Amino acid sequence: MAREIRKQDFRRINEYLWELPTSFDPRMNVPVRIYADEELLEDALGDLSVHQAVNAASLPGLVGAVVVMPDVHMGYGFPIGGVMASKVPGGIISPGAIGYDINCGVRLLATNLTEEQVAPHLAELATRIYHNCPSGVGSEGHVPLTARQLDEVLAEGARWALRHGYARPEDLECTEEFGCMPNADPDKATPKAKERGKDQLGTLGAGNHFIEVDVVDEIFDPVAAERMGLFKGQVAVQIHCGSRGFGHQICTDYLQRFERVIHKYGIKLPDKELMCAPIDSPEGQDYIKAMACAANFAFCNRQILAHYIRKSFEEVLKPKGIAHDVWQVYDIAHNMGKIETHEIDGQRMTVCVHRKGATRAWGPGSPGLPKKYADIGQPVLIPGSMGTASYVLLGTPGSMAQTFGSTCHGAGRVMSRAQAKREIRGEKLKAELESQGIVVRAGSMAGLAEEAPRAYKDVSRVVEVVHHAGIAKKVARLRPIAVIKG
Repeated sequence: MAREIRKQDFRRINEYLWELPTSFDPRMNVPVRIYADEELLEDALGDLSVHQAVNAASLPGLVGAVVVMPDVHMGYGFPIGGVMASKVPGGIISPGAIGYDINCGVRLLATNLTEEQVAPHLAELATRIYHNCPSGVGSEGHVPLTARQLDEVLAEGARWALRHGYARPEDLECTEEFGCMPNADPDKATPKAKERGKDQLGTLGAGNHFIEVDVVDEIFDPVAAERMGLFKGQVAVQIHCGSRGFGHQICTDYLQRFERVIHKYGIKLPDKELMCAPIDSPEGQDYIKAMACAANFAFCNRQILAHYIRKSFEEVLKPKGIAHDVWQVYDIAHNMGKIETHEIDGQRMTVCVHRKGATRAWGPGSPGLPKKYADIGQPVLIPGSMGTASYVLLGTPGSMAQTFGSTCHGAGRVMSRAQAKREIRGEKLKAELESQGIVVRAGSMAGLAEEAPRAYKDVSRVVEVVHHAGIAKKVARLRPIAVIKG
């Protein structure tokens, strides 16, 4: 039986940061640090997510601390909202600590339109987006791929979409990794993963994935907002999805492969779900290359969806003579393992940063940022739960110093999907959202219930924690006016 973790076991570093020292458990190689206010810490202790972080802290080759974000909740082996870094070479890589939906990410598109211009056409626009962007479990997209084309997507990511007319060059400039992980090797992706992915490009999927039409209703940092092209009253669109069945299968296949070989590396696991391999082992290197394939599939997937969202605006607004443009603000990835260089305990180190349900949040001057954002930092996109606010933030020097350049990724669940479906009726929720002026297009009322606002923490509270802790900076708040779900 795992030892109970209580609030008094933590050392409070400041108002928003708590540490569980290595003395708490002799297995821990690094401490666990949690970003939270008092109430969010209590929420975190309400499930086994902190126990999962303690287990992860016992893995070999970790440096710094296991970091837990305020939107934390239980995941497979490692908490969703967890960040850890392992030495390169000498550390490990863990598929479970990266996640099944590799590069589940968020893309923000902005328009030159105001809410008043769009409101008369919103219902038609939502219907058109729902039609053009297939959603739901097992959905198939408008871009079926041959085996050769799928390998090209896995190697090129969003560059493939650009070559085939689904992207603007500036879209790739404003995408994390510029839309392509360079070390992808399609030969390391399993045949089963390729079979699952071949018809899913340009699809939204189900679960917590969505497309949302929003209005910018608050600006906190006018300079940064202007750089991003954001203004109060503006209509914007968020896309939240990932690598679909392809990425899920990559995680499944490599967990099984690692399990067959872990004994030869002498690694003792506190939890089988934290299955891992040395990062410089053949198995570890193969997983990194396969994971990059899944990441590239997701970058291309969101790019295709962005294309069809632009097409939807064109189909609805052009016949009405409404001039419009839809441009990309940024695209960010969660559920990734990345080789990066960070200063840890006063020393520059190359590490593999595992971000599971956490967002890269690089500060000003970081390498790899678009020129337009180099001096202000990386845009960070924090979607809320359905019907609640979302936020645009910036990475900061604080995130680089404290969290391996990472911050939160959303609101974070407080209710399981099964519990939400038991307690919430999708039809009633749809009526409630529509009574608030939010147009809903959903293929499943049960799926709608799973994502009810009541099933999540308060995203504004989560954002206040990371803002005041200095690991992200508020730029703008978005209010939903239409939600499209599977």
